[in-house]
Amino acid sequence: MAAGGDKVVINEGMREVVMIGNHLAGLAAVDSGCKLFGGYPITPSSEVMEYLSDALPAVGGVCIQMEDEIAGVAVATGAAMSGVRAMTATSGPGISLKAENLGLAQMAEVPLVVVNVMRGGPSTGLPTRVAQGDINQAKNPSHGDYKSIALCAGTLAECYTETVRAFNLADRFMQPVFVLLDATLGLMHAKAIIPTVEDVKAGIVPRKKFEGDPKDYKPYGVAQDEPAVLNPMFQGYRYHFTGLHHDAMGFPTEEIETCRKLIDRLFRKVDEHRDEIESNEEYMLDDADILLIGYGSASLSIKEAVNRLREEGIKAGMFRPITIWPSPEERMNELGKKFDKVMVIELNQGQYLEEVQRSMGRRDIEKLTKTNGRPFSPQDIIDKVKEVF
Repeated sequence: MAAGGDKVVINEGMREVVMIGNHLAGLAAVDSGCKLFGGYPITPSSEVMEYLSDALPAVGGVCIQMEDEIAGVAVATGAAMSGVRAMTATSGPGISLKAENLGLAQMAEVPLVVVNVMRGGPSTGLPTRVAQGDINQAKNPSHGDYKSIALCAGTLAECYTETVRAFNLADRFMQPVFVLLDATLGLMHAKAIIPTVEDVKAGIVPRKKFEGDPKDYKPYGVAQDEPAVLNPMFQGYRYHFTGLHHDAMGFPTEEIETCRKLIDRLFRKVDEHRDEIESNEEYMLDDADILLIGYGSASLSIKEAVNRLREEGIKAGMFRPITIWPSPEERMNELGKKFDKVMVIELNQGQYLEEVQRSMGRRDIEKLTKTNGRPFSPQDIIDKVKEVF
């Protein structure tokens, strides 16, 4: 469905679209079978809800503007509990308000897609400007022990494809999955090449469902590296949702070993299946002497800087994590051993730099950061590379 100013052309198995990134995230939700969006307007994410307010009712879904951010995630979580695909969208301050319900979804293992279009912060910050200040927040959006899954789009097309992937990962791992955009990508209006609806629907990963005797159904009684199996409500299977530590049926417990295994499983169901989650881009690394690490919209400037540096005979290359959490720590460790010259480039004070340092086991990594709400230009990066290397 095309909104005002959007254009869609079908061509040889792909769609050529002209849209903003926020609308592409909304389109991806519809194509992925999302049936409910619950949210609240907040710059610079409001266009996601704007798009879905027209597009979801057209396919039998519901888009609800709730009274606040808390209610927005609550209604989406409730819909997901019933068995439908659901989504909410916001920016950093909204994630702060949604934190308690996101923790409930982690503990109860409710699949949910959360689009976060990042802006300046903390607090109200720079509402209309770009930032990447929510990287650490995406790792731990709520208190407690769990493993977060967070994807970070770096192109307009990925505003679509990573949202599609988020719905599949949410249902596969039965937990919230974050899609990080930023003000630059979310509001950028340009051409993108994306898969057809048919290809997206063919790739949908359905939730697992218990098919046996209802008396034998134990939704949380699964293997230690697997997510819960939550059958849709009102189909004859009884279980309990709670934010408390719980047993195989979902009922609260303080039994020591049961509690230990529950939290251990919330980690292992992600950690032991990283091959299904990780996604990265490597650009001109084969013969590079300098490694530049960046993500999101900043990677667009990094890639152009790499091209220009090579025209001057400086062999730079880029590593871009698309899956931010869990981080690609093994690959970054390998790259840390290969490259002496490493720089991390991000629109914050160095949130991902700390993860790169940990993964590489090094402290001698250069950084280029910016927190004034303005994007990097390729020249910013070129100048810094020449200064430090």
